[in-house]
Amino acid sequence: MTRDFELLVFDWDGTLVDSITWIVECIERAARFCRLRVPVVEDSQRVIGLGLGEAMAVLYPEVSSSTRSRFCTVYRDYFRSREMTPDHLFDGIVEMLGRLKSRGYKLAVATGKTRTGLETALVSTGVAGLFDATRCADETASKPDPLMLCQLMSELRVSNHATLMIGDSVHDLRMAQNARVEAIAVSCGADSPTRLSELAPLFVLDHTTDLTKILAHTEIQSCSARGQGGELRC
Repeated sequence: MTRDFELLVFDWDGTLVDSITWIVECIERAARFCRLRVPVVEDSQRVIGLGLGEAMAVLYPEVSSSTRSRFCTVYRDYFRSREMTPDHLFDGIVEMLGRLKSRGYKLAVATGKTRTGLETALVSTGVAGLFDATRCADETASKPDPLMLCQLMSELRVSNHATLMIGDSVHDLRMAQNARVEAIAVSCGADSPTRLSELAPLFVLDHTTDLTKILAHTEIQSCSARGQGGELRC
């Protein structure tokens, strides 16, 4: 089976932006402020990609709603205290997005960030004009619910068979599976190549910009091109 894609949907944190370490630090800061146990790094990384409320429910299922609300407020304030710039994008991301756009792909973002957070990040990194549509967790359902992808496909009038999800977490891959959309994983963010490979994406790439090597082919062989650890098997 071969597949030509029209719509490329990117996760944001850990896929386009090198922000995983900062997110973990913000979780730790909020936990200390709220006098909650500080999660180990691996546990913090495993909730990245979810909406903040959903991440809180995983990390602290026992706490009250008022504590969760305070945690979220502290987390957001601390996260926004660092000004994001184009330098926070992974190397080569702007050039990659520009090339994909020039080739005629529709580009979108599906993220666990809030709308306010994403809009600020898009402008401050200088890539706002490259995307045709975006969806955030606070305006629709959080990953791994497929609603974000379904809304993007509907808005841009692209079928699930012509849509490709690119993300760094198992939440991205599960969302893609739930939407019956193919996915490519990148191991430069929240989850390890081993965890990502367990969900059988088309590829697990070392860097998001390796995507251009894949899409340089006119067709992706969906039934057989399943590599691990950045290996490109076409």
